Amino acid sequence: MSTTITAPTTGRANVTALMVALLAACVAFQLNASMLSPALVTMGEELNTDQATIGLSQTWFFTAAALFSLFLPRLSDIIGRKKILVGMMVLMAVGSVIAALAPDVTWLFVGRIIQGVSGPTVPLCLIMLRSAVSNPKKYGALMGLITAVNGGVAGVDSFVGGYFAEHFGFRSIFWLMVAFAVAATALIVVLAAESKPAAGTTMDWLGVFFIVVAVGALLTALNEGSKLVGAFDAGVLMLSLGLVVVAAAAFYAFWQTEKRAKQPMVETVHLRQRSTWAPLLTTTLTMTGIFAVINGIVPAYVQAADPGFGIGPTEMSLIILTPYALLGWLIGPISGRLAPVLGYTRVLRIGMLGSIAALAIIGFFGLGSLPMMIAGTVLLGIMYAGTVNIMLNGLGVVLSPAGNPGFLPGMNAGAFNLGAGLSFLVLPAVLVATSALGDAKASYLSVVVTALVITVAAFAASLLIPKPVEAEVAE
Repeated sequence: MSTTITAPTTGRANVTALMVALLAACVAFQLNASMLSPALVTMGEELNTDQATIGLSQTWFFTAAALFSLFLPRLSDIIGRKKILVGMMVLMAVGSVIAALAPDVTWLFVGRIIQGVSGPTVPLCLIMLRSAVSNPKKYGALMGLITAVNGGVAGVDSFVGGYFAEHFGFRSIFWLMVAFAVAATALIVVLAAESKPAAGTTMDWLGVFFIVVAVGALLTALNEGSKLVGAFDAGVLMLSLGLVVVAAAAFYAFWQTEKRAKQPMVETVHLRQRSTWAPLLTTTLTMTGIFAVINGIVPAYVQAADPGFGIGPTEMSLIILTPYALLGWLIGPISGRLAPVLGYTRVLRIGMLGSIAALAIIGFFGLGSLPMMIAGTVLLGIMYAGTVNIMLNGLGVVLSPAGNPGFLPGMNAGAFNLGAGLSFLVLPAVLVATSALGDAKASYLSVVVTALVITVAAFAASLLIPKPVEAEVAE
């Protein structure tokens, strides 16, 4: 097996050029999720479907993103990181065109699934950055800047999404996505360098097949199982249980394949280590607890006339989503800079505790007071978007095995998207299940409390993540 490892790029001009390209890619990817948040109601109206179906289109986007995230970073180690990133941007543009032209919700699903190929954009960008920047402090700050995009593009995306949805319809948002994806593709082609640290390695496609089947079957089982919230259906129950069995069998086959493969996608010894499963568990639980709250539940509540505050999508974006994303953007580089000094895990846990406090404010005070709702989302922007999100992405890179740098970032990206998909399944299901209480505010409170409990579990899981000593320095 031959390997080709690109030497670290230390020139300021080269790093600046690379950052421009990587930020463009991350912004283009983030628009696929955050820009649609204030437009979900409009999408349902224009496509003549209900909000549950529109929410399902979000779920399938994140499902596709989770599946492609499992293996594309590893494939990029072999055939070229730049080549894979360019391919993801092109497919993102294609999916956006299909969604913009969608005559019905079925074609919207097709477009969103194709957009999901771009799922591992952020971790792939972080891997490319780490190969170019060797200084831990500099890498931490730049990592924070790139990863902060995951919380929203400085809040502008949500505001623009709400404005365009209100004045030009949801299709205009997808055309904006096309423009950004094309621009990002051009910048990557011109400014980014190629690297193939595992050139000559054979891709373990059999292992890829089994892990994709396992995760895909599990996500589909959860999706089908959510239908049981409205009414019991023996057929749906049997299908869900059958898919769980398929997922378990596929994962067992994956494990056995990796044990026997000469060049496995991932060595089973790595899967057993706390440095692998603890961050993956923490990421999945964190996203499940928080993502749908800020990207679905809170925007819907604020816009609802009863029991919410009856605010339009543009104003809602301006007072809720924009401050959340803007603070994440501003705090991200700071937390990234602090991580190598204070410790990645310590900064993560500070952010987790702050996120728990933010959810408590939203649930127990924000549902009855718009200023408190704003305060809760502002704190969530600082602690989750600007801190937790940065650390979880960073840990996926710095804890990855040296001989397989694309493994853990890919799995962690899958965990991010898996958690996001679970969040849009679990929390709306709780809202539906509790609607029989006849008190809409109590239903929303039950959703936020559920999110709070899941996030506490995520904090507990974070205590098991080992310290990435090699990525940290003494001040």
